[in-house]
This record gives sequence, structure tokens and C-alpha cells, in this order.
Amino acid sequence: MKFIKAINRPLKAWANAYRAVPAAQKRIALTKSLMLVAALLTFNYGFAQDGNNGINSATTQVKSYFDSGCNLMYAIGAVVGIIGAIKVFNKWNAGEPDTNKVAAAWFGSCVFLVVVATVLKSFFGL
Repeated sequence: MKFIKAINRPLKAWANAYRAVPAAQKRIALTKSLMLVAALLTFNYGFAQDGNNGINSATTQVKSYFDSGCNLMYAIGAVVGIIGAIKVFNKWNAGEPDTNKVAAAWFGSCVFLVVVATVLKSFFGL
């Protein structure tokens, strides 16, 4: 409670001081602030780049990262594939009846991963 009272005193003092300022001075201050904001926005707009240059730059950067991304996808697929192979092997040794489904799903996901990376490379012409 003491904290709120300690904060309210300066706020009330500021509000009373603001009320004492004539309306003409408030209007002038507001006009100056708006003119400053407009000047800053105009100044920043003057340094804007051409849109085509920005798009071409982004395209070049994405193309440079694509091979690294494909290699990362292959590495993640290898780790997930090894884990899946271990699961299939454990189910096979335990004699569980749904081993064929799990093996087919594991094999299909590995094939899908390789096909997706290849299709993306050919689709983007890399």
C-alpha cells in the first residue's frame, strides 16, 4: 500500500503540472512531435532498398543454405532410421504380431525422406 501511495504522489503532481500548461502550448508541443515523427519516417523511407534487389538477395541466401539443410535432413533421417531399425529388431525378436506393419512404416519413412530431399532439389533447380 505504501508503494502505491509513493507512486501516486509524483503522478498527481505531474498531472496537476500538465493541467496548468495552457492549451496553446500543448497544441504546439503536439504539432512539433508529429512533425518530428513525420520527418523520421520520411528520412527512413529515403534509405529503403529496391524490392527486386532484396528478393534476389534473399533467394541467393536461401539457395546457399539448401545443401546444408539437405545434409542436416539426411543426418536426422539416419539417426531416426537407426532408432527405427532397433525398434523393428526388438519387436521381431519378441515375436510380436505387428512387426511387419512397423517395418513397412519404418522403411516407408526412410524412402520418403530421401525422395523429399531429391524432389525439392529438382523442384528448385539446385
